[in-house]
Amino acid sequence: MDEMDYKSLVSVRFDRAKELYSEAKELVKMDCYKSANNRAFYAVEKCIKALLATKQIDVETHNGAVSQFNLLFIHQKNAVFTKDDYQKIAKADRIRNASDYDDFYIVNKEETKELLEFVRNFLEKSSEYISKML
Repeated sequence: MDEMDYKSLVSVRFDRAKELYSEAKELVKMDCYKSANNRAFYAVEKCIKALLATKQIDVETHNGAVSQFNLLFIHQKNAVFTKDDYQKIAKADRIRNASDYDDFYIVNKEETKELLEFVRNFLEKSSEYISKML
């Protein structure tokens, strides 16, 4: 891919991240917390992939995306994102995993609402970063 392809990829992925976040908010309104957890995590994952595309990097897996994000956006001088962001991403993944695969997982509504608050903040911070980079 060339530079223009990556710029397009950033835009498409970030738009999808915002769409997934909107879906998560709607699911909370319907008391569908497990599904909201799923959509919230995938909003973060798409956002991370958009951020990676600003550096002309594309990865296939969730773990690959999070690992590259940690390396390139957390552990760099003057990093925009923090270790706390990384920890919240890891927590979002654990919540999504439990919501999707653990039949006996009991959803904590407050945890879901905190997750959505993190996603909103993460998208805002990412939007500022992307705007500066493009």
